[in-house]
Amino acid sequence: MVFGAALGRSRRPTGVAEPEPTVDQPSGTRHRGAELRSSAVGFLARLVRWAGSLIALVIVVHVVLVMGNANPDNPISTAMRELAEPLSLAFKNLFTPADSKLGVLVNYSLAAAFWLTVSSVVSRLVRRLG
Repeated sequence: MVFGAALGRSRRPTGVAEPEPTVDQPSGTRHRGAELRSSAVGFLARLVRWAGSLIALVIVVHVVLVMGNANPDNPISTAMRELAEPLSLAFKNLFTPADSKLGVLVNYSLAAAFWLTVSSVVSRLVRRLG
């Protein structure tokens, strides 16, 4: 019998039935609840990461358009600028170099890095607390 257990065989003799679940504790109810909670927490954590990544992407696209001398009157440039300015928070005018393009590059890049870092930290917290 010990040899069979070493091979991964069960020590329970054949013909012995599994115990029936009691009425007070239905089979698998706790397991399904834990799976549902884990799935919801995972979804929320991914949502936070995606939101931070999307915000950073908008800011980076704005930086690329500014550095590439895109036409500021173009609807795409205007839309990216209007989206990126409020998302850059206090980083928008953190550094004020003489070259305005350098200011956009440094300040908005810091804002993008901030959003990526914050979304990563919040996502990890959601997973740990969930």
